[in-house]
Amino acid sequence: MNSRSPMSEPDTISLLAPAKVNLRLRILSREDSGFHNLETIFCAVSLADTIRIVRGAPGIELLVDGAVETGPTEQNLVMKAARRFYQEFGQPAEIRIELTKRIPSGAGLGGGSSDAATTLLALNALHDRPFTAEELLQWGSDLGSDVPFFLCSSPLALAWGRGERLLSLPPLPARHVLIAYPGAPLSTRDAFARFAESRGDGYPALAGAMPLSRLSSWDGIAGLAVNDFELFAMERIPKLRYAHAAMRRAGAFVALLAGSGSSMFGIFNSADQRQVAAWEIEEMGLQVWSADTLSGEPKPG
Repeated sequence: MNSRSPMSEPDTISLLAPAKVNLRLRILSREDSGFHNLETIFCAVSLADTIRIVRGAPGIELLVDGAVETGPTEQNLVMKAARRFYQEFGQPAEIRIELTKRIPSGAGLGGGSSDAATTLLALNALHDRPFTAEELLQWGSDLGSDVPFFLCSSPLALAWGRGERLLSLPPLPARHVLIAYPGAPLSTRDAFARFAESRGDGYPALAGAMPLSRLSSWDGIAGLAVNDFELFAMERIPKLRYAHAAMRRAGAFVALLAGSGSSMFGIFNSADQRQVAAWEIEEMGLQVWSADTLSGEPKPG
């Protein structure tokens, strides 16, 4: 999200890269090309990676810390974002990027996309903001479908298409979040393929209306909460069904699959409710993280 206030030294900048959950994820249609049009409500949460960039090293160096598998360095979205920035900037890169990973990969929490967006924001701030928010947003949409959300001006947004068309919404009051991860990722490609099989080769978007008033309160959001990938994920990873039930029993007013990944999240009105769910879900062998929905821009790392 742009306009974060960085913690800066003359040649160093450090920013938090928050995770997200999808409070609503509907697959509207599938085109002949195979592309799926989506409707989703993004919400940023306080579980976050950290991006620290230091000027002075030749080229672009990426150092990754944390017990999270991120794949080959050259394929990391942080590297792709940095290369795109300097391609547009027209000057040679001389930076070291230190990525501290806390958000699990393949969990539907948008960690890689958030890292990429935060890299663009950090580099733009480090070089005295040569590019507009609109330019960064366009590059972000080229990098991945979730990246534009992390470049918008609010921790809550309604999005369509691939996520590149966004309506920033006024943030809601912070609520307590529990994230449950079974320890194994879920392939987004497989999730889309399974959904396409269930509907056939092509399908048009159905008509629908979403009153803005339903997006202005947690009660309204709870009535919109749905994820079209959820049944598929529960079939593949049965523990997710049990985690979902445990969250509901403990009082979660929203309990959903997070994006197209393999984690389940619940939103609670009290920390005590969240803790009850966490104890039960940990006994099932899942990893859990406690977080909060963000009601403003994330603080510097």
